[in-house]
Amino acid sequence: MNIIFVAGSTARARSLTLDWRHWTGGAISLLFLFLSFTLLFNYVTLRYAASINHPLLQAIVLADQRQEAQKTQEVVEGHLNLMAVKLGELQAQMVRLDGLGERLAKLAGLKPQELPPTLQPGVIPGRGGPAPTLHRDLSVDEFSAMLGSLSRQVDQRSDQLGVLEALLVTDSANRKFLPTLSPIEEGWFSSNFGWRIDPFSGQKSFHEGIDFPSEVGTGIVAAASGKVIFADVHPAYGKMIEIDHGNGLVSRYAHCSSLSVKEGDLVVRGQQVGRVGTTGRSTGPHLHFEVRLNGVPQNPARFLQTTG
Repeated sequence: MNIIFVAGSTARARSLTLDWRHWTGGAISLLFLFLSFTLLFNYVTLRYAASINHPLLQAIVLADQRQEAQKTQEVVEGHLNLMAVKLGELQAQMVRLDGLGERLAKLAGLKPQELPPTLQPGVIPGRGGPAPTLHRDLSVDEFSAMLGSLSRQVDQRSDQLGVLEALLVTDSANRKFLPTLSPIEEGWFSSNFGWRIDPFSGQKSFHEGIDFPSEVGTGIVAAASGKVIFADVHPAYGKMIEIDHGNGLVSRYAHCSSLSVKEGDLVVRGQQVGRVGTTGRSTGPHLHFEVRLNGVPQNPARFLQTTG
């Protein structure tokens, strides 16, 4: 396209030829002007929409506000759903911790109701302090991070309590195989372990057990769980029972009037195994009680003084 310009005063003509480069530059300029006008219009609309009560502008602003509010609500609902899942996990873990606490209390010989009120399951401990001088509201992200940290701490405590429970169960099982229970209820010692004057010969001799004087027929119970390896008459001990508790530990019950178990029986701690008598080398009704480790006599009082 050729455009001819003619000056009126000089009658001189000038021509301008428009090619594709001019058209391209013009189109870009028009596009730039359109975008600039659009941005300026949006800015003015949003900036002064509150003061301009035009229905169209109010509709545009409300539509934008609804869209932003919907996006915000979707984000908040997503966070709430995640936190609800975490809260459910924490509640389940707290139920598990309460159960572990009750089992640990029982293993330790305590009842949950005997614990101090502040240590009972489900009781929130008291907290307080002066009003803080610096404070601010928690954001959703901060609250979510704190909830995740708390969940990890509860997991760690739960694992630690589980290990402690396993150790206590093992320790409790081991204690059941130690002869720590008195074989005579409310019994007392008439002759201790060690050197003494023999009641028959009058000579100084070593007594390998302790004697519980009691009436004939008084029940004798196993000082610990184990297997009966001897239940018969012995020339010196009379009617006698030997119980193997494992690891080379054996308890012996002598001078019985009757036996309630036989060789090969499995007995549990506190089970009656016989009755007091005066059979064998005895001056009167009593129970001669021994504890041997790998055949070597031990002082039974050391075991009986151990808390079970």
